[in-house]
Amino acid sequence: MKLKLLIAIFFTATIASAQTTNLDSIKTQMQYAAKQGLLDEYYPRNIDTADGGYLSTFSFDFKPVGAQDKMIVTQARNIWSTAKAAMFYHDTSYITMSRHGFYFLRDKMWDKQYGGFYSLVTRDGAPKSTIKEAYGNAFAIYGLSAYYECSHDTAALSFAKTAFMWLEKNSHDSIYKGYYQHLNRDGSHVIRTADVQSNAETGYKDQNSSIHLLEALTELYKVWPDALVKKRLEEMLVLIRDKIVTQKGYLQLFFTYDWKPVMFRDSSRDVIMKNKNLDHVSFGHDVETAYLMQEADEALNGKASAKTLAIGKKMVDHALHNGWDNSVGGFYDEGYYFKDKAGCTIINNGKNWWAQAEALNTLLMFSEMYPEDSMRYLQNFFKEWQYVQTYLIDHEHGDWYDEGIDTDPAAQTRLKAQIWKTTYHIFRALMNCINRIEEHNKLKH
Repeated sequence: MKLKLLIAIFFTATIASAQTTNLDSIKTQMQYAAKQGLLDEYYPRNIDTADGGYLSTFSFDFKPVGAQDKMIVTQARNIWSTAKAAMFYHDTSYITMSRHGFYFLRDKMWDKQYGGFYSLVTRDGAPKSTIKEAYGNAFAIYGLSAYYECSHDTAALSFAKTAFMWLEKNSHDSIYKGYYQHLNRDGSHVIRTADVQSNAETGYKDQNSSIHLLEALTELYKVWPDALVKKRLEEMLVLIRDKIVTQKGYLQLFFTYDWKPVMFRDSSRDVIMKNKNLDHVSFGHDVETAYLMQEADEALNGKASAKTLAIGKKMVDHALHNGWDNSVGGFYDEGYYFKDKAGCTIINNGKNWWAQAEALNTLLMFSEMYPEDSMRYLQNFFKEWQYVQTYLIDHEHGDWYDEGIDTDPAAQTRLKAQIWKTTYHIFRALMNCINRIEEHNKLKH
């Protein structure tokens, strides 16, 4: 018995040592991927010195292309990334880059007549649409809060407060809770009428805007612990955790304004596939939301509640069981529960970049949070990083492809950056992983 115990202790120690070695090696790789492989490719290359803000569109080899329209989401995400980089690297040059984006939001993207941020403008800031969205305004708050944190520029915090109060007045639903996603220019919410196509998002509430509102309120609450911000943050956490997450452990995507799920499961396969953008399992969002819920709960209460942790674990385990590629790693884009089929069927086997980035962050986090499952999460983290290194990172031109090239080789020559793709998901994941590995090493010693 003693010999067996000594052997078990020896092998446990050997495995732990190997894991630490792997983590240290991965940390070094991630440090390069975050700085030289990502940030240095974007900044200052995408700083628009002619019209303000950030250039949005680059070819696969990082040449600016196209009209360079600017979306509030992309602009705000660049503000956030540069602000966080300033604090992460203790480099004030990033503060200047973040401030550059703040000025464009303030001077060009804010509607000076009705308030709120336009969703899309031309390169020089002329509005291209009068429809506004809670999603985009949330990211503006997110970016402005981070910029204030790194710069202590009170004008940015004041602007973030103004944007929050505009959402409170126009987007917040005081009856059914949550936020209206689609808003007219004057702030009134868009009503879904009979002539709207069945697969259009118009006039629905949704999980995606909800989780990013949660994220934005978390960031705002850190720098402005206001009672109303706290109330809305608590409201969104409970709404997402207890209403939007289904019993199986995945996010329902769309809802009517009174939170009735938009579902097509009882329809024919043709109808389901026609409307799948409104109703499917998005494994990437599930894995990301497990992290965002915990982050919000910790901001509110110092630590996450047992319920938040349990729901988050259920979401990640569901995604690993149903949407994970056991052969080479990576989460698939979409699944569906067809009524005449057992289990969850993969309906889109692509592997988008942002889901893999979020997976790195959450899997490593879970490997420390759940000792009983630590090995499983950690091995999947190792496999995910290998997947990213092999099929997503462009080792020649920098950044990541928009889809894994194991299932989509054409991604190698598609746009490297566009209005839906910039540094935010990747840098956040790499930064968090690096910090977590360094903290792990401190505790070990």
